[in-house]
Amino acid sequence: MYNNVLFDLDGTLTESAPGIINSVRYTLRRYGLNDPGDGVLKKFIGPPLIDSFVNFCGFSPEKAAEAVDVYREYFADRGLFENAVYPGIPLCLKTLKQSGKRLAVATSKPQVFCERILRHFDLYGYFDAVAGIPLDGEDMTKAEVVKTALELLDADKSLSVMVGDRGYDVSGAEENRKPCVGVLYGYGSPGELSGAVKLCRTVEELTEFLMK
Repeated sequence: MYNNVLFDLDGTLTESAPGIINSVRYTLRRYGLNDPGDGVLKKFIGPPLIDSFVNFCGFSPEKAAEAVDVYREYFADRGLFENAVYPGIPLCLKTLKQSGKRLAVATSKPQVFCERILRHFDLYGYFDAVAGIPLDGEDMTKAEVVKTALELLDADKSLSVMVGDRGYDVSGAEENRKPCVGVLYGYGSPGELSGAVKLCRTVEELTEFLMK
């Protein structure tokens, strides 16, 4: 069905909540703010960080951009490895790769961090392309990241699909006129993934669907 598969990173390939939440807590402490609790902190997983600091902490865009730099002080040193690969993901990637499918990562995380994570967990070799955002410079929307991944694959885009756990993944795929498969084992909800062509509760179910 699909020859080219684009994967989100956080909540799709890796269970990254501990590192992201700890990095946000570190940032809020630096600003003298109280811990808002896990319910708010988990909302930081997936969306662009600047948007999250604006939407969930009431920061101005300028202050949010500054907060991202503080966040990365912790994340670059410790947070990115406070993380784990979801069980079944290595076998999923191996199965897809051996079937001849081309794989890419499309993430709103800085590309340099994404590549370090993939190498740390021995996943990097499965991917033909990795697309993230620049560490310095303007943020990219998820749609722009998906577009970059498709261009890097240089393949028949009509046979491509995005896989992700948040509404940003669905909308990013839709803006590129591509379908999205939603995974429910991540950090999203069925409601925000309502535009997905398929919802998968497990990695095994995802693998089976992508192999059709």
